Amino acid sequence: MESFNELIKIRRSIRKFTEEELTQEQVVSLMRAALMAPAFKRSNAWQFIVIDDKETLKKLSFCKEQASQFIADAALAVVVVADPLASDVWIEDASIASIYLQLQAEDMGLGSCWVQIRERFTASGMSSNEYVHDILDIPLQLQVLSIVAVGHKGMERKPFNEDNLQWEKIHINKYGGK
Repeated sequence: MESFNELIKIRRSIRKFTEEELTQEQVVSLMRAALMAPAFKRSNAWQFIVIDDKETLKKLSFCKEQASQFIADAALAVVVVADPLASDVWIEDASIASIYLQLQAEDMGLGSCWVQIRERFTASGMSSNEYVHDILDIPLQLQVLSIVAVGHKGMERKPFNEDNLQWEKIHINKYGGK
């Protein structure tokens, strides 16, 4: 990648993946990026469960009523969990780690898509958090924030169009900018 500006312009959510698997080196690079994410007072309340087993990926694809089915076709899913007792800002810290993972994937030419788990539900009405806990046998004190699906891109998306930037949402010195 030539610049961070280019990286954030071209990083788009990818929900279609090829069947090509990731190499061990690619997985290590992805996880290294997640582990480098900043955390409040280096509490590092987050943990990452790396899933490449196709049957488990298929089960995880039912973690929400909609917008999670593509997990089944990903080469990898990273379940981002955190311990609320380790940090009161676990949501923010785990979110930053999730996006670091996505930015690293894009930098490597891979596609990714964030699947929100916290405060979401399956088609049967079960909490998505509970559903993922049951599949992966996650300890009760850990909360699931997201699942980041990663794989080789099976689709292309246009870069973000800067003409669509909402500059009116920027306020200087006080709300409204007056």
